[in-house]
Amino acid sequence: MTAAGTGSRLGRPVPKALVELGGEPLLVHAVRSMVAGVRAAGDEPVLVVTAPAAAADRVRDLVADAADGCPVAVVAGGVSRQASVAAALASLAEHGPDARLVLVHDAARPTVPPEVVLRVLDALRAGRGAVVPAVPVADTVKRVGAGEDGAEPVRETVPRAELRAVQTPQGFDLALLRRAHAAAAAHAHDEQLAASDDAGLVERLGGEVWCVPGDARCAKITTERDLAVAELLLEGR
Repeated sequence: MTAAGTGSRLGRPVPKALVELGGEPLLVHAVRSMVAGVRAAGDEPVLVVTAPAAAADRVRDLVADAADGCPVAVVAGGVSRQASVAAALASLAEHGPDARLVLVHDAARPTVPPEVVLRVLDALRAGRGAVVPAVPVADTVKRVGAGEDGAEPVRETVPRAELRAVQTPQGFDLALLRRAHAAAAAHAHDEQLAASDDAGLVERLGGEVWCVPGDARCAKITTERDLAVAELLLEGR
């Protein structure tokens, strides 16, 4: 689970994963949701959480309480999301040597429903090597060019029926994900070149990525508005 982001757009003095939702950090909600989803699928998870080095002890305590007895490791995150996941994969070799499947989830998506986790795992068990939950894009999307004075010229309208907004947890055959990270390791420490998600690394490797239905409750928290919506979802739950 990635929890090493600073969350600068939220404007809080703590890392995003430690921002509270309903009185508890986002990370705690995310861990509970993932543990519940994996257990609903009949498996027992091993958790590896990436964290800012300065907050590692705090994250370790929070995850230990939220993981409900699951094995847990906390590792320092890198300068990019890609570097952080690579560090987690290296740690997993020590804590989960028998693992065949891996789920990569963002702590910034704290309210993932168990059924989304189940859909990803079911597709992996059916033989898909890389699986992402995704939802149709509701807005019309325009491709634009370089502009000036705050205005950008529209180059084309992208067919909306072909577009999906990708969420997490993303699921992978562990061996495939390790190969994808190894092939792109030279870019991991450059934020401009690093992949924004792990499925993108599999695509760079030439692998096939499959979509399963996501859920609006998997929305990522980036702004104060997102946090307010998540509060409403939590109350509804």
